[in-house]
Amino acid sequence: MDSQHSPTAETSAFGRSSGGPLSGIVIADFGRVLAGPYCTMLLADLGATVIKIESPAGDETRAWRPPVRGNDSTYFLSINRNKTSIKLDLRDPDDRRTAQRIAERADVVVENFKPGDLVRYGLDYDTVSATNSDVVYASITGFGTAGGAQLPGYDLLIQALSGLMDLTGAPDTEPFRAGVAVFDVITGLHACIGILAALRHRDRIGEGQLVEMNLMSSALSGMVNQTAAVVLGGAVPSRMGNEHPSIYPYEPFDTGDGRIVIAIGNDSQFRTFCATIGRPELATDPRFEKAPLRSANRTELRPLLVECLSTRTAAEWFDILTEAKLPCAPIQDLRAGIEFAERIGLEPVVTVGHGENAQPGVRNPIRLSKTPVSYDLTPPDLDSGAELVRAWLADDEHVLAGALAGTPTQFPEEH
Repeated sequence: MDSQHSPTAETSAFGRSSGGPLSGIVIADFGRVLAGPYCTMLLADLGATVIKIESPAGDETRAWRPPVRGNDSTYFLSINRNKTSIKLDLRDPDDRRTAQRIAERADVVVENFKPGDLVRYGLDYDTVSATNSDVVYASITGFGTAGGAQLPGYDLLIQALSGLMDLTGAPDTEPFRAGVAVFDVITGLHACIGILAALRHRDRIGEGQLVEMNLMSSALSGMVNQTAAVVLGGAVPSRMGNEHPSIYPYEPFDTGDGRIVIAIGNDSQFRTFCATIGRPELATDPRFEKAPLRSANRTELRPLLVECLSTRTAAEWFDILTEAKLPCAPIQDLRAGIEFAERIGLEPVVTVGHGENAQPGVRNPIRLSKTPVSYDLTPPDLDSGAELVRAWLADDEHVLAGALAGTPTQFPEEH
């Protein structure tokens, strides 16, 4: 890290706690919608100071409603905590220079503009790294910077083009999209990994670098075994509804009341399962005793299992099968999913911010024993941190002087 970065000062500048593992890392967040903002929120939870640079209209997701909390889009709230917002019109020379100065001082820049769009604003990697040589510059696109550079990078398009939609649904239904923008989320996670790896390299070698992700590549990687079926086996997977192509039983089953997912992964589990549901002889039936046989003869096995499972409710089977250490789960709605996580002690809902403006949020899933994540700041109103960011930039020379002298410099408190 070169001398322009002052961890002690940066950490105290924007009202963040100083105990996180990324305390002192400043991120200039030019991300929009989901992949970029999700990435930077995770890093902010880990202690990084994130300055969210927004257009005069604000991040698009501010207008994605319903649902809402008060007047705020819950979509925007879900991915923008622990950030400070400044509104800048990159077409305006003064605002553009402010954005450039933020990028010049940042440890990390994250952007998901179309390839080449930031060149005209002097905010592309080559321009930023010329004055900030140790910057980690993360660029997120839909389809990379070659032949797909000008294609719009919407998650739904990636789901269609990658093959995921063709895999989602039953054999006799149309293809369906996943219930969440899964590739935006996966790409955001990949971006986090790339940024952290680049920061580690900078710590060791003293140089920054360009980190590139695209949704299409993340999609193909994220479909793991299904993609490998094509690449390694030459087989093209098809829609199977809720069934698994390789193992059985591994799908939802009707019970006396409700549906329960059964996930039997090996022969030993199948023997236990058959004994638990009162049909031990199925485990020695030559049609079903081995996993490949069960997959091949699933149409014969399924009605026999449904007949047994229909004698109790899904909730009763969940208790019975769980007691037998068998993988299973009733199908629930999202509220029930959150309530289940609460019952088993995962504490999925946290308090974000402090005082009367605090609000609930979904827990960051990363748990660190020495440097836990924090939830200091509620998602910002548009431009609410502009005064603070400008004061931080105006105090630049003072900060550098203090850092060079080894004297921690305190920034103005957040308003």
